[in-house]
Formats: sequence, C-alpha cells, structure tokens
Amino acid sequence: MRRCIAGAGGVAALLVSVGLMVSAPANAGCVYGGGYISKCDGPVQPDGSWERCVGIASVVPSGFGTHLVPVKQCAAMGPGRPGADPAFNDPPVHLAP
Repeated sequence: MRRCIAGAGGVAALLVSVGLMVSAPANAGCVYGGGYISKCDGPVQPDGSWERCVGIASVVPSGFGTHLVPVKQCAAMGPGRPGADPAFNDPPVHLAP
C-alpha cells in the first residue's frame, strides 16, 4: 500500500516539476512527447544559431523503490554547431513557434 501512495506522490511531483521546467519563452518552438518530455528551441540569433533544451525523465533510487526526476539539457544549435547528443540533432532545423 505504501508503494502506491509514494508512487502517486512521485508522479504528482514529476508533473509539477515538468510544468515548471518546460515553460519556455513565447517565441520558442517546442515539441512534447515521444522519447523526451520536451524539446524547445530558443529564438534564432543573428548568426543563425539557437539554443535547444531537451527535457528527459531520469530514474532515481529512493529506499526500496524509485521515482522519476526531470532533467534539462541544453546545447547550441545552428550552422556548424551540431549537438553532441542525437537528442539535440532531431530535427536538425529550428522548431518554429
């Protein structure tokens, strides 16, 4: 019984955290779902580059169980700046708002 209650609390905490984490500026383009919680691009800079942030869920051990914690990773994208992780390269173009 304790596991179910702790699990529900963990899911609620994840949803609140994800809501705070994935909020992006109004001019950012975002994609939600798939293999990632979110993928958001910031505005295009004069040199053609932009910042892409990817939100993923990380499993963290907790006592006899586990819970999910959102993790945000960002990298520079654009001409001559491919992201090191495949999560950043798909798609290789700016996500329009």
